[in-house]
Amino acid sequence: MKLKSILAALTAACCASIAQAQTSGPPLSAADSDPVKMGWMTGSPPPADKLIRQADMTLYTFPQIRWSFANFRQLVPSTNVRRGDGATSTLPRAERRDIDGITFTPLGRTDTMTWAQSLEANYTDAIVVLHKGQIVYERYFGVMNPRQPHTAMSVTKSFVGTLGAMLVAEGKLDENALVSKYIPELKDTAYGDATVRQVMDMTVGVKYSENYADQNAEIWQHVRAGGVFPRPPGYNGPTSFYGFLETLKKEGEHGDAFAYKTVNTDVLAWLIRRASGKSVGEVLSERIWQKLGVEQDAYILVDSVGTEFAGGGFNPTLRDMARFGEMMRLGGRFNGQQIVPKSVVADVRNGGDKAKFAKAGYATMPGGSYRDMWWVSNNADGAFSARGVHGQVIYIDPKAEMVIARFASLPVAVSERYNAITYPAFQALADHLMANR
Repeated sequence: MKLKSILAALTAACCASIAQAQTSGPPLSAADSDPVKMGWMTGSPPPADKLIRQADMTLYTFPQIRWSFANFRQLVPSTNVRRGDGATSTLPRAERRDIDGITFTPLGRTDTMTWAQSLEANYTDAIVVLHKGQIVYERYFGVMNPRQPHTAMSVTKSFVGTLGAMLVAEGKLDENALVSKYIPELKDTAYGDATVRQVMDMTVGVKYSENYADQNAEIWQHVRAGGVFPRPPGYNGPTSFYGFLETLKKEGEHGDAFAYKTVNTDVLAWLIRRASGKSVGEVLSERIWQKLGVEQDAYILVDSVGTEFAGGGFNPTLRDMARFGEMMRLGGRFNGQQIVPKSVVADVRNGGDKAKFAKAGYATMPGGSYRDMWWVSNNADGAFSARGVHGQVIYIDPKAEMVIARFASLPVAVSERYNAITYPAFQALADHLMANR
């Protein structure tokens, strides 16, 4: 009983510290929180004050995340997304020295910032810029290097959304069919009368909070059920991702408004599994990862029965993630073959319903939309992106012929303050590349 009391107190303290980290400030700077400088997980064994664990939630506490985001596999079960035996596709290099000094004005501010300063401000772990298919800029910080996977968080959703859209294009999934046609286990849940398309565009009315500062929010219940985060003492809830999906209740009307909820991607992943007869990791490997000619196997986090965390568990290397972005920029064609149907990429780029998206109130994406689990700016450049909490992103600007892939470890999960730096910086770089070809 004494041990249980200690564990309960420890869990409560960890949750409180995470909630505080999401709301209070100022946090350590990127330089001061550098994981190498702080010495996380060094030593044989590491001293107690340098240990990072899943069991006590230090894997998701700042500044420890600056190490754990590059090392999730050491802490949480995972499975490979294999690259296969093919040759690695070439990313030519044409590095430029004129990028660090590019200036821009963050949204809501009057002072200017340089590109180099934006990397520090956004706690960048690694970033690469492709222009016309060539690497023009590449930087690694902390424990990162070109061979090191890093969590992509919700960038994962865009990979899964693309796979789902491919199956729709092939007629293996009917976007107008009810989810329960494919997954009868969800008939009596919020998804019983939702369509596949509503899942893919996140317009499902489901009771599910994405508030990371609230330890009782459904997002926390979701990842605890899947074992990504530890379960508190006495936990008697679902013990798998599918088990959690079967508990969800309807809230609001389907198709009324865009509402970003991670659980929708896990539902789509279940649909993909039913339509293909294979796991999401297998489908991703066979249909995209092997065909891209990536450099490394990626991996994806799994629950106790081997089901992938499709909402945010993908861990690739930086350049391989950029290859995926470049393939999407090129209309689905890369490495000498059409990997994703051109019609699927066009569907993503055309975007979703702007009026439904506007109801979500994203200040840094006015006029934006959401389609096939991609964020679509609808700006003059036609930019679209895959986004993940704590600063993960693939940003594709077709007009500028530019792709940016970035890993980061922001102190907070979601913050428009950091997006107010990111997107003006990306636009300034795009403008610079177009003006200085």
